[in-house]
Amino acid sequence: MSTTKANTKSTTKKQIDLSAEPRTLSGRKVKNLRRQGILPANIFGNKITSTSIQLDLKDFQKTYEQAGETNIITLSLKGESKTRPVLVSNVHLDPVTDTPLHVDFHQIDLTQKVTATVPVELIGTAPAEEEKGAVIVQIINELNVEALPADLPDSLEVDLSSLKEFGDFLSVKDIKIDATKVEIDAEPDQQVVQAQEPKEEEVEPTPSPEGDEGTEASTDGGGDKPDSDEPQTDKQPDSGDKPTSGEPSKSE
Repeated sequence: MSTTKANTKSTTKKQIDLSAEPRTLSGRKVKNLRRQGILPANIFGNKITSTSIQLDLKDFQKTYEQAGETNIITLSLKGESKTRPVLVSNVHLDPVTDTPLHVDFHQIDLTQKVTATVPVELIGTAPAEEEKGAVIVQIINELNVEALPADLPDSLEVDLSSLKEFGDFLSVKDIKIDATKVEIDAEPDQQVVQAQEPKEEEVEPTPSPEGDEGTEASTDGGGDKPDSDEPQTDKQPDSGDKPTSGEPSKSE
């Protein structure tokens, strides 16, 4: 894959703090921690020893909402004098409640570039959508980028204002980033979003008033004579017919 670059303005990020403490429980015993509102986690990184930690679940949820996976978190670990710069690498969620069950933190070197997955954000309004009813289809929702930890963008913005006709699209090369700080790991011509012509709904044919069942019903009506080899059970006796033996005669 080639790397593409573009220009945009940079923003200064605020420091995000989070506290944790070493964790001694592991395996099935961590369920007891979760019941107490404590989230088990782990810190890993290049040239560091993997460390098991625990932290308050609500504190993490607030921090994660603010930091996402591209903002540096200054982690204070109980018993250590120095803080650790970390990124959220992976959050394991409960499949039913979406509550975090475990978190992996990546401890980083602020002087070394890192790779992170950044969401693609659509901004602006497409004239093709407003004036012609085009359907805006986002093909790529996130991309991998490489940058120093402090320069990782929160999102990759794509301006829709240039989509004027059906079939117009924007590619990776149209994404606004700071060329001096951020590199996108993707093909420059790879499409990100497209203005598509809406598909016409197929109108189903209206069924005939007389369907197959109606046809069969009319065919079985009283206009047809029974087959010659079937008894005519519905024939009434003539007025002059005598009753069969064993039946009393009826007086009118």
